[in-house]
Amino acid sequence: QVQFVESGGGLVQPGGSLRLSCTASGLEFRDYAIGWFRQAPGKEREGVSCASAADSSTYYVDSVKGRFTISRDNAKSTVYLLIDNLKPEDTAVYYCGANLMRRRCATMRHYEYAYWGQGTPVTVSS
Repeated sequence: QVQFVESGGGLVQPGGSLRLSCTASGLEFRDYAIGWFRQAPGKEREGVSCASAADSSTYYVDSVKGRFTISRDNAKSTVYLLIDNLKPEDTAVYYCGANLMRRRCATMRHYEYAYWGQGTPVTVSS
């Protein structure tokens, strides 16, 4: 049974940092591109970043470039998302999933991903 577990969220003041973790089990983790998505209250889920399986490449949507850093540790079956200079608009539940259609990140189409975890909430507020 494939399982993804997100952790590391919390309440942070604007300008602060968080490191989110996504740990998987039940699949050959190194063979999958892993993506981070977020869903704010009342909004659709949006992709923010992806770490490829095929090489060390990464992908970021324009709105998070320069503040989000994704990395993966295949030995621990874990992908991390470091978020710096947090803004109130980063408030959302953050999810991770495996891309079932490609091993190299190129887009953040949510329908390409599966095995979503329960999410980890991030709240940015003073």
